[in-house]
Amino acid sequence: MTDLEAALRRAVRGEVGFDATSRALTTMDASNYRRVPLGVVAPRDADDVAAVLEVCREHGVPVVARGGGTSIAGQATGTGVVLDFTRHMNRLVGLDPEARTAVVQPGLVLDRLQDAAAPHGLRFGPDPSTHSRCTLGGMIGNNACGSHSVAWGTTADSVRELSVLTARGRRLRLGQEWAGAPEGLRDLVDGDLARLRTGFPDLPRRISGYALDALLPERGADVARSFCGSEGTLGVLTEAVVRLVESPRARALAVLGYADEAGAAEAAAGLLPLGPLTVEGMAVDLVPVSAAALLPRGGAWLFVETGGESGAQARARAEAVVRAADVVDALVVTDPAGQRALWRIREDASGTATRMPGGTSQTESGGGAEAWPGWEDCAVPPARLGAYLRDFRGLLSAHGLRGIPYGHFGDGCIHVRIDFDLLTDAGVARFRRFSEELADLVVAHGGSLSGEHGDGQARAELLPRMYGAETVALFERAKAVWDPDDLLNPGMLVRPAPLDANLRFSVLPRKPVDVAFGYPSDGGDFSAAVRRCVGVAKCRTASVPGAGVMCPSFRATGEEEHSTRGRARLLHEMLAGELVTDGWRSSEVRDALDLCLSCKGCRSDCPVEVDMATYKAEFLHHHYAGRRRPAAHYAMGWLPVWLRWAARVRAAPVVNALASVRPLAAVAKRLGGIAGEREVPRLAGETFSRWWRGRGGRPAEGGDLVVLWPDTFTEHLSPSVGRAAVRVLEAAGLRVALPPTLRGRAVIGDGTSRSAAPLLSLLAARRGRVCCGLTYVSTGQLDRARAVMRRTLDLMAPVLETSAPVVVLEPSCAAALRTDLPELLHDDPRAARLASRVLTFAEALERHAPDWTPPAVNLPAVGQTHCHQHAVLGDTADRRLRASAGLTGELSGGCCGLAGNFGFESGHYEVSAACAEDQLLPAVREAPEGAVVLADGFSCRTQLEQLAGVRGRHLAEVLAQGLE
Repeated sequence: MTDLEAALRRAVRGEVGFDATSRALTTMDASNYRRVPLGVVAPRDADDVAAVLEVCREHGVPVVARGGGTSIAGQATGTGVVLDFTRHMNRLVGLDPEARTAVVQPGLVLDRLQDAAAPHGLRFGPDPSTHSRCTLGGMIGNNACGSHSVAWGTTADSVRELSVLTARGRRLRLGQEWAGAPEGLRDLVDGDLARLRTGFPDLPRRISGYALDALLPERGADVARSFCGSEGTLGVLTEAVVRLVESPRARALAVLGYADEAGAAEAAAGLLPLGPLTVEGMAVDLVPVSAAALLPRGGAWLFVETGGESGAQARARAEAVVRAADVVDALVVTDPAGQRALWRIREDASGTATRMPGGTSQTESGGGAEAWPGWEDCAVPPARLGAYLRDFRGLLSAHGLRGIPYGHFGDGCIHVRIDFDLLTDAGVARFRRFSEELADLVVAHGGSLSGEHGDGQARAELLPRMYGAETVALFERAKAVWDPDDLLNPGMLVRPAPLDANLRFSVLPRKPVDVAFGYPSDGGDFSAAVRRCVGVAKCRTASVPGAGVMCPSFRATGEEEHSTRGRARLLHEMLAGELVTDGWRSSEVRDALDLCLSCKGCRSDCPVEVDMATYKAEFLHHHYAGRRRPAAHYAMGWLPVWLRWAARVRAAPVVNALASVRPLAAVAKRLGGIAGEREVPRLAGETFSRWWRGRGGRPAEGGDLVVLWPDTFTEHLSPSVGRAAVRVLEAAGLRVALPPTLRGRAVIGDGTSRSAAPLLSLLAARRGRVCCGLTYVSTGQLDRARAVMRRTLDLMAPVLETSAPVVVLEPSCAAALRTDLPELLHDDPRAARLASRVLTFAEALERHAPDWTPPAVNLPAVGQTHCHQHAVLGDTADRRLRASAGLTGELSGGCCGLAGNFGFESGHYEVSAACAEDQLLPAVREAPEGAVVLADGFSCRTQLEQLAGVRGRHLAEVLAQGLE
């Protein structure tokens, strides 16, 4: 233990982390930069903060304050001690509806404040797109703005008083009329009044530099306002009194379509006199294909929100905006759910923009060129935005770069991710040249280098181009007044590090890492896959809207280590080899991945489609290569083998009887690495395939042929689902068959088909069962998974020669066949062919029996969309099928928490139960009387039964019962 660590442990009551994991989690924010801290402290209160500052001052170690870690300019990283306010100093201290103020701690997430203010008709004005995870302290540090700044301004406009600790331990209460000003600050201002009155651009989004002009006497000498945007370099915030604004009772959203972004940009300023709440812009490049249908015609759009006392008034104002705008097409949305869906398109842009289709990036692949921040939010006067964008596009072309601008058009503030090559010396040199020329262009248009996210390391070096050397020297003097020892976040704003130093990619291996999966969207490069995480931290949300899933383990634990971003950071450091030094054998990475449910929620919900389930399987494959695995990997990873053997010797009654004897079950669970709190599921007395053979095992005549996949769970644990599916599919006029069980030329149809080859071939053939390999993949036994998958492809050869679809009832197995199979057997073209044939139960009915009318069930339905269905398969067909059957109500999002083997493994029970309590169990408890509890996944049904005593049913079972 170092002297610094020991001193901090003695001085503070909060957690002190100098271990590799704690440090690795804070090496980066959402920027291009990386710094390795000495340690991390989670202070419990202001006294802890004061103690940390005292210890660090004595040791000459810098201190960096950190909130949600979503900063885009590098200012939330540092080489000293990082203060993490999100763990303890995250409370809403008080809210006064009459005064319209709130008292907050720096680690409070913005959405928590909004939730508390909403019942009073109030809200905090600024709302960045990261509102579900950014903190008030970080917003004050960066002077964040968000989409409503045209109505309610920046964070500085919403701050009344700030409680601050200086680096030397002074406790100040900052406010107007010099309240809380450190000694020497007023003299500094009085000595340079002319410069402060003339040297700062007048525009709504000037965030760059220190806001010293807020200290002018005619502006109320507002010390609190001048502190906003100082990026943790002047003092450490411990509490804030913020202003709240009245929230409109009703809102409407006008989406205006334009031919291109320049047209949208030129129109934005003209809409401001109409008093909109937002004027946001984005181009077609950033719109996912799945979301394009939600937008009106056009190549770029303005999102203009209006408010009113009533829905009619808000709509009337939105329609007035449409009439005033010269548009290609327009849409006015008053439905709150519809508005949320449209806003999600805009809010996800910061992540979506990091993968651009096509392009010339050095990492171009099937997933598109990588694009990065760095020039994320320049701002110019709104009236000059169109001209600036044309010049900006010209500069990009001159440097052979591409970027997709979007952002706060009404404030003249543009966000953009650019396909910089930050992996080679030549690319980094071009990054520098472009940055210098763009800074000059912004200044020529009367703009600010930063319009929202601060300067950090990305832009601080270029501040002399905007302000001139003398004003920057004034900034340095101001910093010395507040922090004479340069203890707080050094290298930011004044005396900055070069903009091309400390790039986070420089530590990654230059050669591709040898891996098992194909990573088709990343050119087969595991490093590129890990680079996908840019740190916007959508995975750190405390609640998931709608049917979202990501990230259940973070919501259960609240720990960064158990978020998708945290795991990606640890994998990044594993590849870097500086902090995490033992590569694939890393215990730090293993422990962080241990609570990953492999739900695949991040594959769909993360804006850049990080697929942590795949990364986890890859890591476990390497981590345990040539080593003994945990018992659960053998007990549950090889579950298909054990269940087949039990069925072969007809041991289900014996196994069930033994499992009901608690002492025997306890021993078996302990030996198998299974959580003691879990009940062992009962084996079916008759497997699905045996039932199929008993009914004749031949497809009926007429209708399309569909091959029903006998997954392990349906086959051995819930054959009633398979029986119900057969009944419904046949009632819909389809011919149902099971896959062959003999390799070679086999007749499709009965699951025990005989080879059509000569007798010798028949004798030489090997009997087998198809299997998606899911349990082997989820436990990282990828060699075994590949062998199982290749055997399956051999068995499925006759099916692949037909046009028959493959209907998979278990969503996790369907997802494995759709994604894991082609990505793991990327060298076998049969894998992609089989993946393309996979349909869910609802998809099969919709595509192959479109004229069939399901039975009228006419009941309310509750439950949860399976996480793999949400992430990989989609549930559009299921929604339509439920509606046709009269099943009303929405299914919840999230993950059931059992997640295959995860919830059964020893040590996972509490997290598993907490995940179920997030959305699934409350939805079931609140279900109306007589509601059908839908759960297509075996894990979901098991979790419901074991935690709530409720029987969930597959949609096929519900429809089959309706046929009666």
